[in-house]
Amino acid sequence: MYLDLHTHSVSSDDSRANVEQYVKWIGVLRKKGHQIDGFVLTEHRKFDFDKDYSELGSENGVLILKGSELDTDMGHFLVYGVTEELTERVDFSNVHMGASKLVEAAEETGAIAIPAHPGRFGIGLSEFTGDGKDFSVLRAAERFNGSNRPGEQERAEEFITKLGLPSTGGSDAHLVSAIGKCMTRFDGEVASELDLVAQLKTGAFEPVWLDDTKQEQQ
Repeated sequence: MYLDLHTHSVSSDDSRANVEQYVKWIGVLRKKGHQIDGFVLTEHRKFDFDKDYSELGSENGVLILKGSELDTDMGHFLVYGVTEELTERVDFSNVHMGASKLVEAAEETGAIAIPAHPGRFGIGLSEFTGDGKDFSVLRAAERFNGSNRPGEQERAEEFITKLGLPSTGGSDAHLVSAIGKCMTRFDGEVASELDLVAQLKTGAFEPVWLDDTKQEQQ
């Protein structure tokens, strides 16, 4: 399965795309021969418990899952498998929360938290490597990010390679046409947020660029 694990809709304060538009654009990409099975909405500093996209997804054959992108004292983290228990333990609006505490709380509540765009200047995990910090608690990190600026992709790849972590891909889409620019290929099936967490904990996945999906189909 090919899933875009990092997208933002108008529910995030800096995005101009709505979910229906993303779904329509995926249809355009499929007609061009690309494979994209679904995406995860990782809205900034929140989790939309009240939003249900299952009908929209089912009607269009697109898996639509939800997650969050949170600010921490060591950069931004993507959180998958968000539960009410996790939101009670962690203040999603706190832009100074402890990254290690977030990773620990996620693990203990059945979720998973991984660094987003770790090569990003100013807000990527690679900016916070001093003082002998221990990153052994991390299960994975985002290697491919479709919104990286020049130099940031290389920084991310070098950082993740040094840590020896499994890695994901996500477009970081804030505009409709950006969705699917890079994705994550999973060996196993994903049909729910629980499935996604389980697959991310196996390490059996890899980041891919959109064009890679077309080549593998041919």
